Amino acid sequence: MRVIREFKYCTLDTCPVSESTTISLTVEAPVGTKIGSFYQVSSCWKPTFAVADADDNRILTVTGPCCVCPGWCEVDFDVTTSEGEQVGKITRQVMELWKEVWTKADNFGVTFPMDLAVNAKATLLGAVFLLDFAYFEEKK
Repeated sequence: MRVIREFKYCTLDTCPVSESTTISLTVEAPVGTKIGSFYQVSSCWKPTFAVADADDNRILTVTGPCCVCPGWCEVDFDVTTSEGEQVGKITRQVMELWKEVWTKADNFGVTFPMDLAVNAKATLLGAVFLLDFAYFEEKK
């Protein structure tokens, strides 16, 4: 499995206004065969992302809290169907205080239904990398 994130000149402080400013990634398995994508959708209130299949059909939506706390709090991103039913969650988990202070590592948990398509599960796992990079890594 390969996760590809192209460089985009943008910040999360502004709403995505075009394809050139939205953050996104593509998941391939095997390498060279697209199985899904994860991309930011326009929403100025809560961070909102779409999970799409290989044909770019939107299959799930991932929505975060209106204020993403990069510090010592648990952060949940809800995974919902197109009908709005919550079917999973991506969670940045809180570590013990000494681990937070002395390491740069983050722990994430991902839950989804057992009967979800394997390609969608792989794309959700790839989504963790983009969410970590976009919201929880130090900006330099």
